[in-house]
Amino acid sequence: MPIAPMGEFEIVSLNVSDRKGVRKKPVDTVLLEAGKGVACDAHAGGAEDRQVSFLAVEEIEAADELLRSGRVSGCIKADVDGIRPGDFAENVTTRGVALHELPIGTRIEMGEAVLEVSRIGKECHAACEIRRLVGDCVMPRKGIFARVIRGGEVRRADRGRYRIG
Repeated sequence: MPIAPMGEFEIVSLNVSDRKGVRKKPVDTVLLEAGKGVACDAHAGGAEDRQVSFLAVEEIEAADELLRSGRVSGCIKADVDGIRPGDFAENVTTRGVALHELPIGTRIEMGEAVLEVSRIGKECHAACEIRRLVGDCVMPRKGIFARVIRGGEVRRADRGRYRIG
């Protein structure tokens, strides 16, 4: 079934980090800056097509279930006690929309900000922390990226909306 041309989603978590290549930590509010991304995040001002990253919590829950089942291949560190929002280094964790099915150009509204989907997936680098811990990373297949068209504050309590086309 194709994704609806318009819809809403829940913002489960907003996440930032001060370094690249590590898990992000949840925060209550972020400031999105037009043309830059998430203020105070290590990725701000980087690649134009990767200003803000998104991943659905449903994908995180599936990866966590796989980890807990012991059915993953690769080396798993003993200190991993579950996968949480921000662990795949996504800025925005959502619920209720199949993000990877949103086409490039889809408009996303969250809080005061407006974004545009600019990329589906990414190449996972070998040094990716979650890939080392779990043996897999879903961002290349299920994560999306957006550029900030209009900046503004976004709170975890906000609802998100998308419009295709």
